[in-house]
Amino acid sequence: MPELQPLTFATLTHRLRELHQRTQETPLFNPVFQLAHDLSRELEAGEISLGDIASLIGELETRSLEARADRLCTLVKPQDTARRMEAFCKPSDGFEAFRDHWSHPQLHVVFTAHPTFLLTPEQTDAVAEAAGGGDPVPAETNAERPEITLQYEHTRAMRALAHAQDARDTINRSVLSCAASHWPDQWRSLDPLPFRFASWVGYDMDGRTDIKWYTSIAFRLSEKAQRLERYAAQLEEIDAGHALVATLRAAQVRAASSAEEFAGDLSDHADLSAAANRLTAEGDDKLLSLAPLVSQLEEEALAADAERAIALKTLASAMRADGLGMGHIHFRVNAKQLHNAIRSRIEGGADLDLGSKGAVGALRELVSNAQPLSANFASLAVESSTAVRQFLAMAQILKHVDADAPIRMLVAECEQPATVLSALYFAKLFGIDEKVDVSPLFETETALEHGGRFLDALLREEAYRDYARKRGRVAIQTGFSDAGRFVGQIPASLAIERLQGRLANAMAANDMTDVAALVFNTHGEGMGRGAHPASFKDRLEWPMSPWARRRFARAGIRLEPEASFQGGDGYMFFATPKLALATLSTIAELAPADTDPDVPTDLFYRRTDLSLDFYRAIKDHQQSHLESRTYSRAVTAFGLGLLNSTGSRVSRRQSDLSADRDMSLRQIRAIPHNAILQQLGYPVNLIAGLGSAAESNYEDIAELLRESPRGRQIMRYVRASNALASIKTVAAYGELFNSAYWASRPYRGTEEHLAQACETLAEYLIQDDRNGVFRRLASRLRVDALKLHRLFELVPDEDPHPEREQARRTIGVLQSLRLALFQHMFLKAVSVPAFSRANDISRRDVLEMVFTLRIDEALAQMRRAFPASFPMTQDFAMEEKAEYPRAGSEGYDAIRRDFIDPIEDSYALALRISTAIANQFGAHG
Repeated sequence: MPELQPLTFATLTHRLRELHQRTQETPLFNPVFQLAHDLSRELEAGEISLGDIASLIGELETRSLEARADRLCTLVKPQDTARRMEAFCKPSDGFEAFRDHWSHPQLHVVFTAHPTFLLTPEQTDAVAEAAGGGDPVPAETNAERPEITLQYEHTRAMRALAHAQDARDTINRSVLSCAASHWPDQWRSLDPLPFRFASWVGYDMDGRTDIKWYTSIAFRLSEKAQRLERYAAQLEEIDAGHALVATLRAAQVRAASSAEEFAGDLSDHADLSAAANRLTAEGDDKLLSLAPLVSQLEEEALAADAERAIALKTLASAMRADGLGMGHIHFRVNAKQLHNAIRSRIEGGADLDLGSKGAVGALRELVSNAQPLSANFASLAVESSTAVRQFLAMAQILKHVDADAPIRMLVAECEQPATVLSALYFAKLFGIDEKVDVSPLFETETALEHGGRFLDALLREEAYRDYARKRGRVAIQTGFSDAGRFVGQIPASLAIERLQGRLANAMAANDMTDVAALVFNTHGEGMGRGAHPASFKDRLEWPMSPWARRRFARAGIRLEPEASFQGGDGYMFFATPKLALATLSTIAELAPADTDPDVPTDLFYRRTDLSLDFYRAIKDHQQSHLESRTYSRAVTAFGLGLLNSTGSRVSRRQSDLSADRDMSLRQIRAIPHNAILQQLGYPVNLIAGLGSAAESNYEDIAELLRESPRGRQIMRYVRASNALASIKTVAAYGELFNSAYWASRPYRGTEEHLAQACETLAEYLIQDDRNGVFRRLASRLRVDALKLHRLFELVPDEDPHPEREQARRTIGVLQSLRLALFQHMFLKAVSVPAFSRANDISRRDVLEMVFTLRIDEALAQMRRAFPASFPMTQDFAMEEKAEYPRAGSEGYDAIRRDFIDPIEDSYALALRISTAIANQFGAHG
């Protein structure tokens, strides 16, 4: 057996490199699994310990955090912030051009909270500090993970928002100072608004039932209190004695008090009535609009000296942008929830096809005849419909928290105009249609395929056009979660940009060029969720391409681009004031809202005979994977056991043990699905299909990808993910379930101490399908990869990243370590002494829990079978003597020490490896 001591990253990478060379002699040889096997043999022989592995994992964790910090620094380049800020001052363009550029948002930034809180707070801070040019990542960071509750997510979102607000203020001050120095007679008419911010944390009801309606009210009130505190502090810095400071402070105290009340349990009618009455009561401290304060500050700025005027206008700009909250808010419901709510309003609605002409006609009449109804907090308390409750909550927020800031109503799985008309009806019914932007989400394959016709039909509806003109915009949302999972990331991006183009066409065709197009792209933060890893320019263009932007520009439609920054990954860009300013100044420099309509059309869109066939072929290849039992079984082979819990929303629906073998991909949400692909070693939904799609016409496709900016962007995306991918790793996971491997492992007298455990595993796994599943998947991926590399040879790498080879080696070592840990867990599990069935859970069930990484459940059953403490006869004050049971007859402590605890420790180390691998890929999911 090869000598692996000492156990260091250097020795393991050297060994892995040597093993890779053997694939030239034996193509089927698997270096990743071989290294795992060598490590496993040393671990089981006692030559290395779990403690040794833990020390190495600690080192690799630090390396992974450093890699993440380097990537973050590369994307936003904090060292260039000063240069970017200086470049914003362009007096040669003239004041009117300068004012026009800075008076509309370059991007609406939305802080969402999908399950991507991968790092601990300490790890996040360490990465952010290192990325900003501060201290390097320390050798050890606190890896103890906090419970990811909704409150935790909200707190982190507010922290990111605060840094974003401060960074925007810095940009606004710089812009105002530039204007003051170059246009002293005009600059006070400048009202900069380069960014708007929003959040849906605490308001997203799609896919969850754990958020009570008063929880959303409490969050909005706490955000109001926090923002008022920040406004007051900012004004105090300008003028501690300013009269408005007291106004802001009084309103802040009232909002904070109500926030605390609504954060409690308001299921008791009396408690709710008291809290609601205090919130709705009139009083001098009830501030519902900042408009009078903004006007006063602007008026004072006209007569103040330049320095004071800049400070006052910076504060007024912040108030104008955010209103009485940390940002605008996005509620989100599912189309089915709206359908259930509207059916009761239509005669015969229970059995009505809402996509039918009859239903649409009935909805037109409903919307036309809707008369606003007043509502109060009791109305909210008694409402049973989730969708209606959301509209009632919005109405109460607009009446009693912030009367100015509009609210977004995002509708998931929205695939027909009737759904939007239903939302308009409820908005009108509660008198909030002039303050709510209903935004259909296009994400599923059906929605993207038929979205163009949907938009044509929706914009032909007179009621919708009237509503959009009142709001001043048409709002839609496009998503890369389910699209990237069920269509593939590259086809999703191309389908989404076509949909965006169809929106521009539909608005022009229906005389809607006088309103803005607000396009919200929830493209996520991970390499596997639509966030391009190569550069921030690519990151902004991937979900909304220059071609799509030019479609709006050429139609004379003002575009309002909006993008999400998801959870712990996205908040990293705003983890410190320095990073927040670097991020926003980068976006401002790239100016995604401004487009030159006269740029020649990209070849990718001129040669649609090639590009459309290319797109369809990739999509077909991706869908063939998703329809394949092989792919589904491989992705779900370990359930969600490869992943840390990273969010408050449940990542999968509950299923019993017997259902795990037949788990559908639709039982796993998109982010965990993408994360599992990374953990298995090959992000299929990013890479697969590109090579096969080019097979029939390599030369022409290669020329298209070389000559087209969009084509080169696609290739940068694929190269970035392929550089970290390993088909050998995919195959290695299948070898864990190879009965022949376990039967052969103690061959010819080696590892005799494991002979019984290996025999048990071999016998158990004879009928297991996972070895064959992983082999078939790896074979299919390999064939496609051969074709991809043929395409790579024809399209030169214009953006080489030599550091990716180091990341690839690190991932290889991490994978081998985890495979060795899994072998250790399997061996320990089958070595646990037999125990009797209890509560329908048998020893075989517990083994299956271990093999599917339901470790917490397995450990609970084992500990129940072998308790650490139990009643003893000495505990009782009995006068009668007894010889039974004899003391010391139980050996459960040894069972725990030798079998149960090592399984727990190994799994904890395996999850730390998951974090390190995700960091090397750049994000979770």
